Amino acid sequence: MKNRASPFASLLPALLVIGVLVLVPALGPSNRTLSLAISAGINIVALYGLAVLFGQTGILSMGHAALVGVGAYVAAILARDAGIGFWVALPLGSLLAAVAAAIVGVPSLRVSGHHFVIMTFAFGQLLAIVLTNGGDFTGAATGLDLQLPVTWFGRDAGELVPYYFIVVAFVAISAIASWAIINSSYGRTLRAIRENEKLAASLGINVGRHKIGAFVVSGLFAGVSGVLLAYFFRHISPNQFSSFPSIYLALMVMIGGARLLLGPIAGGILVSFLPEMLNLDPVESRILYGVCLIAVILLLPNGLIAGLLQGLQAIVKAAFGSRAETPAAGANNASGARR
Repeated sequence: MKNRASPFASLLPALLVIGVLVLVPALGPSNRTLSLAISAGINIVALYGLAVLFGQTGILSMGHAALVGVGAYVAAILARDAGIGFWVALPLGSLLAAVAAAIVGVPSLRVSGHHFVIMTFAFGQLLAIVLTNGGDFTGAATGLDLQLPVTWFGRDAGELVPYYFIVVAFVAISAIASWAIINSSYGRTLRAIRENEKLAASLGINVGRHKIGAFVVSGLFAGVSGVLLAYFFRHISPNQFSSFPSIYLALMVMIGGARLLLGPIAGGILVSFLPEMLNLDPVESRILYGVCLIAVILLLPNGLIAGLLQGLQAIVKAAFGSRAETPAAGANNASGARR
């Protein structure tokens, strides 16, 4: 009888990679590299929420950046109007992003497939229009600035290195939370809906409620990402949360892979750093992203990490499989000879 692998085994690789990321500041990276790493980490937090929605439930949202924007604007408005800082804004921004996800999810999830993608895309565009025309409350097209510092036990944590550690900590929390969801009965229910929605409904699963629940969970992750983003850039504007940033996030999660815990980390790092390593301008970067997305869809439909693991398994099987079969084949031949 085969031994079942421990559920913790799926989390361990992600934690090891995050452990390596903790050591990055010790290597003395440039401010540019550290800033890119922080941006990648902020995206990874949002990607874990999108991975729950897309990887576990099979629903792809093209309005995820809008939910990130809800968290960011909540943090900026609370800081400006109420003097509420980073640590209080985090749960509030996350909760309000989850509420926004529920409000959008109730009508959107009445449809499926490309109709849902179009509706979430429209939500992102609508939010950008509302923010642009929000007057002084939202800062209109110019956006809002954040003046409050980020503190940690009374110390300023707004510099690059301290803030990097805060972002990596939230990446670790997001990975653990995602792992807990995946290995829970709720996660198994979401996968049942993904594999066969009609069969799941026939077994008594409330498909609509669970879809909205997955959308709300993705909103929680997005809200945290939005607060982190607002306090990192210190300025937010509507175009940061419109259609292309949502496509950008969907691209990351599809390239990295939505069903493995390493997928969001790989997608976030690769898409953030590849243009920098290749010295590409924004137009060339978008062309590269499109080519990468087409390549992943055609060659690695489950994402880069899953494709690499499958390739490694094929190599190991090719290298050691024949050796493992040789004794059995010899025994069979000997048995036939004795007959």
